[in-house]
Amino acid sequence: MSRLIDDIKMKKELNDISDKFVRDELRNYLKRNHKAKKFLATDYSTRSAYYKKIIKDMRTQLRRSYGLFRRKGKAVKKLSHASAKDILLSHPSTRERMPFYEELYDKIFKITGKPEIILDFGCGLNPFSYEYLPKKPSWYYAYDIAVDEIKLIGDFFRRSRIKGRSYTFNILQLNKVKKLPESDVAFLFKMTDVLDRGKGHKTTEELLKVIPAKFVIVSFPTFTMSGRKMNFPRRKWIELLCDRLKWNYELVEFPNELFYVIEKS
Repeated sequence: MSRLIDDIKMKKELNDISDKFVRDELRNYLKRNHKAKKFLATDYSTRSAYYKKIIKDMRTQLRRSYGLFRRKGKAVKKLSHASAKDILLSHPSTRERMPFYEELYDKIFKITGKPEIILDFGCGLNPFSYEYLPKKPSWYYAYDIAVDEIKLIGDFFRRSRIKGRSYTFNILQLNKVKKLPESDVAFLFKMTDVLDRGKGHKTTEELLKVIPAKFVIVSFPTFTMSGRKMNFPRRKWIELLCDRLKWNYELVEFPNELFYVIEKS
């Protein structure tokens, strides 16, 4: 299994993913593919066509949930001595928020109140926006599957004397999500497409139910991957979900990103 994981991660855009996340995804793949599971139980050759097929399938699966939304590992490593602002400018998602980070947090916290504890899921480089928080939390917990990003965030917290922790974490493991610290606010920025993978929205719904936070802020892009403005950027499915679960929500809108501030009752 370790050799297979190493071979899967040999692609540059995937080599920063934690081994544990790849192992979890591989187990899910083998549950769906009994032929592959049976093959790996034999005395197989790593040069065989079927072994290479498993690697190809897994890389495709990982790119869908990771590769399109992250920087390459080496690029992140080069940021180790950069300022928080330069780090935010290094990635499209955080760079797009730079003009309105302060306004975003101000509007969110006017709805939620001052958070004592923040959970940031699939955080990427977002924790480097800490300076824009108008009300500093007592603790900030950052979770992602990118090893280098998590290390970079941990170093930033220590260097800046911020009460925060960063962890490699697979948020698809709902039983572990339940055990995270009780919090006031949780961020889930641009994550639902990664979670649901085009198969409805059940995964996002189950995750929202177990996140131990009073408020969850879920964001969506208002532009397509090709750069075209969406005609209908609002996500009716999440509004219907909140109505069904009797959760309140408010919208915070910016030109390139839409935020749902969901209050779980």
